Order: sequence, then C-alpha cells, then structure tokens
Amino acid sequence: MPLRSRIWLATLLLCLLTTLRAEEGMFPFNAIPKDDIQKKYGVEITDAWLLRAQHACVRFNIGGTGSFVSPHGLVMTNHHVAQDSIQKLSSPENDLMKTGFHARTQAEELKAPDVEVDVLQSIEDVTARVNAAVKPEMPPEAAQTVRQAAIAAIEKEAKEKTKLRCDVVPLYGAAQYHLYTYKTYRDVRLVFAPEYGIAGFGGDPDNFNFPRYDLDVSFYRIYENDKPLESSEYLKWSKDGAKEGDPLFVAGHPGSTSRLYTVSHLEYMRDTWLPTVVAALTRQREMLIKYGKKSDEHARRAKDELLNVENSLKSLKGELDGLKAPGLLEQKAATEKAFRAKKAAEFAKDDPYAVIAATRKRAAELHKEQFVLESFINDSSVLMQYALTLVRLPAEDAKPDGERQAEYTQARREGLEMELFSPTPFFEDLEVLKFADTLKFMQETLGDEYPLVKQIIDDGTPALATVNLLQKTKLGDVNFRKELAKGGAKAIAESKDPLILLAKSLDPKARELRLKYEKEVAAVEGPAYTRIARAFYDGAGPKAYPDATFTLRLTIGTISGYASKGTVIQPFTNFEGLYTRAAQHPKDKDYELPQRWLDKKGALKLDTPFNFCSTHDIVGGNSGSPVFNKDQEVVGLIFDGNIESLIGDFIYDEPTNRAISVDSRAILEALDKMYDAKELLSEIKSGK
Repeated sequence: MPLRSRIWLATLLLCLLTTLRAEEGMFPFNAIPKDDIQKKYGVEITDAWLLRAQHACVRFNIGGTGSFVSPHGLVMTNHHVAQDSIQKLSSPENDLMKTGFHARTQAEELKAPDVEVDVLQSIEDVTARVNAAVKPEMPPEAAQTVRQAAIAAIEKEAKEKTKLRCDVVPLYGAAQYHLYTYKTYRDVRLVFAPEYGIAGFGGDPDNFNFPRYDLDVSFYRIYENDKPLESSEYLKWSKDGAKEGDPLFVAGHPGSTSRLYTVSHLEYMRDTWLPTVVAALTRQREMLIKYGKKSDEHARRAKDELLNVENSLKSLKGELDGLKAPGLLEQKAATEKAFRAKKAAEFAKDDPYAVIAATRKRAAELHKEQFVLESFINDSSVLMQYALTLVRLPAEDAKPDGERQAEYTQARREGLEMELFSPTPFFEDLEVLKFADTLKFMQETLGDEYPLVKQIIDDGTPALATVNLLQKTKLGDVNFRKELAKGGAKAIAESKDPLILLAKSLDPKARELRLKYEKEVAAVEGPAYTRIARAFYDGAGPKAYPDATFTLRLTIGTISGYASKGTVIQPFTNFEGLYTRAAQHPKDKDYELPQRWLDKKGALKLDTPFNFCSTHDIVGGNSGSPVFNKDQEVVGLIFDGNIESLIGDFIYDEPTNRAISVDSRAILEALDKMYDAKELLSEIKSGK
C-alpha cells in the first residue's frame, strides 16, 4: 500500500486522542485507559493487575527492558540488550558471543560489569511544585532555570527520604512533571545467552524486516545482599502461547518519540540533524568493518560496537526516508494549519508554531559545531569521556545542586560514578583508531584553522596526535581516575595528563555551545511545546498519552500479519523456515547457523512458532519487553520492529507498523532441545 494512501494516519496529534484508535498508544502506568481497554478487548485492568506488571518489569541502564520470570530474580531480556555484558565477559580464548553461555548452577552465574536495573516503585505528579516559583513575567531562560532548580531539589529530597533513585520526568511537552521512584539493583549476573549466530540470525540484512528467525533472548539473575532476589511479583509462562487476534500487552520502556513535533521541527530533522548523524554513523561503520577485517580477534573486539552502529544507522535511515517520502509532511502541514485556525484566538499572541520555527532555525545554525564537539566528546574514546567527566566534576560540585548539569546532580551521582570508575578493560588499538577517526572528522568539518583542531593536531596528523595523547594518558587505570576525582579541583588543576589537559581546553567551548543551545533554543522552544501540548491535552483529558521518555509504558495489541509491496506477510514463522532461510544463503556469514543447530536439527519440533509480528506500538527501548496475555503469562519477547515501523518516532501507522517478538514456545523448545537447559526450564515453568 503506497505511503500516500496510508497517510490519513500520519498526524502527530494522534498521541493525544481521547480514545484508543487501533493499537496506538504508549500509556504511563498512572494513566491507563482502563474503560477503553475493557470496551474494546473485554479485559478488565485492575490496580492489582497493574501493580504486578509494574513490579515485574525492569529497565536496564545499558538500554532496554526486561522482566522477572521467576520468584528468584530471574530476568528475561534480549540477547542484543545483554550483548554488552556478553562482550565484556568474553576473552580471545572464550568468546561468549560465538559459543553462548549457560550457568547450570547459581555459582556459575557471571557478574555482569557496569549493569544496573531499575524497578519502578511509584509515580507522583509534581507539576505544581516544579512550576511554583515561575512567574508569568519571567523570560523563558529564567523560568527554565527556576524549573531546573526545583527539579533538582525535588529529586534530592525524594532520594534522601526514600534512599531510592528519583527522576523528575517532563511529560506532555512539559505541561506536566512526574516524579518516578525506582529501586535500583547493581548485582546483576548472566545466566544464559545463546550464540550470536542464532540470536542475531540474518544480521544487518534482515534487521528491521519480517519474516524473521531470531532467538534473541538472554537471562540474567538479580541479586540482593549476595542472594537471589526473592519476589512474588513476576510473570508466569504461558503453556500454549498466543494466537492471531488475542489481546496482548507489552510493558516496557520506549526511549523517545517525537509525535508532537511541528512541521518546522520535522523539516529540521529531515534537512539538518538526520543527514549529519547518518553520515557520521556511516563513517563509523566503515571504520569498524575495516578494523574487524584484520583478524578474528579484531572482529570480536569490534562486534558489539559494530552491531550497535549498524542498528542505529538503519533505524535513522528509515526515519530519514520516512520524512522524505511524499505525503507525510504535506498531511502534517494540513493538520497543523487546521489546528492553528481552531486555536487562533489562543495562539494570537506569540504563536508557538512560529516560535518553534525560529528556534529550529537557530538550532540549525548551531548544529555543525555543536555536533562535531559532542561527537568528539562522546564517540572518540571512552578515555576522552572519562577526562571530560573528571574535569567537570569539581566544577559542577562547586555549584548549588539546582544549578548543575543534570547528570552531575546528587540524585544521579551513583550512576555517574559507576560509569567513571568501571573496571571494565577496553581495547587500546580500537580506542586509538576511533579517536583518530573522530579527530579527522573534526578537522574535515571545522577546518584546519579551528582553534581546537590546531591545538590538538599541532602541525601533525590526526593519527600521530592520537597516538601521542593515548599512549601518554594514565586514565585507563581506574585507580588513577579515583585519585583524580578524590583530589578535586586542585588535582585537576595540577594534572599534566594529556587527556585531562585536552578536556580542560575543550570544556569551555563545549559549555559555551551547550549554554547557547539551552538559552536560545531549549528554553524558548520548551514553553512553546508546552502550550501546544496543553491545548491538545485540555480537550483530550487523562486518556491521552505523552511522548516516550524511557519510562514504563503499557501498550495493547494483537498478533497480526500485514501487506507489504503487494505481498501478504503471515504473522508467524517457525523453525522449519529458519533452516530454509539458511539454505537460501549458503555462503553468507549472516545466515550461518551455530554448529549445534545443525547437529540437533532432528530433535526440534520444526513447526514450533519461532517469531511473530504484532500491532503493538513500540520504539527503541522496548527491546526485551515481555509480551503477555490478560492472565499475565508470557507469550513472547519483543526484539525488533519491521521496516515500516521506523517512522514510529513520528507517527503510528496501523496498517503496516509491526513489532517483532520471539515466541515463548520457541524459547522453551530451544532451551530443551538445543541447550539441555533443564534447570532453567524448570525454573521458568514452575518457579522452582
């Protein structure tokens, strides 16, 4: 079906409809449209049902979702969510991405470095407290400063009171602010992961496509006081799975959506932001592929990062193609024009759409320099990130908590320090290559005469400058980082470490650009979006859902096929299809099955449902979300969306937008027949 004929759904206002339309909607757990669900699906959602689902769902700091599937802290998520742990727990002699991992006893479970999970405890509306000190006559920048101070104070007070993680989250275009309180666990141990060859079968060619044949599942166990976490609030396992048309639920943490964006904002995304990011990711991908071709060990080192880059690149290309497709922006413009006419009196003074058009123009002017510096800070090297954090730490600590950059506030200090003082080793040769490539990107984009380029390269080459910096720094030593942090401003001022010196030179310019953006774009644009959101929300009431914010949401949908390019796509695949797909690509490593899947093929029930697609409204961050029925029994595990879902950041397109899951029956069959995981099977089935 051509995009133009489907465009009747392409309105960013759909995020604020008064009733459910099809399966669209990512609903916060304190704003579930229970009556609508009862009316459409015949399912009663009680407070007890919601609380159980809330406490059974976890959020990973590494990105993604998981769920408790036993009363003993066993958490199910995706292999691609766990791959950071799998990679860090691997070695040249023991590549767990290649061989998989299975702990048959708790003593064999491996402590996952740098992983923490959050379990949502409560949500509180604190909008009035955040806005209490804001005066009508305040300019946007001053109002934003007041709100930030209020947010920091609320988070600090709540953390001191509860001893839990506390985040104030803006919702509905910052028309509301809600305090999310989480119980955080940091003793997370890997229990099971299959080989990447079956978890990521089809590789990048099949990514964001359907039919699919992936066992994209892993299991962790959460420990508390060195013992498995005991809890009765978990999801049991369905004996029979689900069939097409059954009402099913997904609880997860969608990262972000932009369904309220104006036409001018989407044009900025299409013309400025997305092309730049796609180009940068393409460059990174090429660099990592070239590095990985040096040897099997080089390929192992680059694999996790390459998979992440390829996934992001394909996703963002899909967004860019969607914005370039004929019809979408035209329909949005028509919808926007009609709404502005309806609200003409309300928007007569300081039309928010005109304000956003102006701020997006300013954002485009700041974009190139800001993007390059942010890329240098975030993508060049983990050591560079350590350096900048160490430089900023004493400077931010010297400020009142409410005036600090958000990541340096007291409420978020534990997470920052966990990353800064991570003992996880890194690959020095890959760090050198990434640093040199990012420095070359800075040189090509900003020019040889740009002050920071001249300072860093100093008449040499990016490669030579990189070697000089990274070979002489001591920031790879976690104890050295701890001593610098402990020494505070004096230690940083006296440090001769080359990366600390570079960070001190870089920080003022980075801060200047960030301040410009916050003052001239975010502080002005934020209230404009608040006015637009409030105009919708006042008419929609509590049944509306806000854009995604990496907070817990519930979505409702059904297993359903779809039409694509004139072909009807069936909603289920099975194991037989897996082997057929592999046979179609006999010399392609993306379709090369692990040896055990060849040796034990005869043991499998080949007609077992493997993957399925459904109408659930999901985006990135939902990876690892459980799919469960009205009795809160697991029937599947979200791991992807189809190519048509990639515009889901901006719209939900009912006819073709599909979420993709591993079927619960396939997980059981594989654990039993392929991995002889009797203990894990018993725990999933019986809770023992």
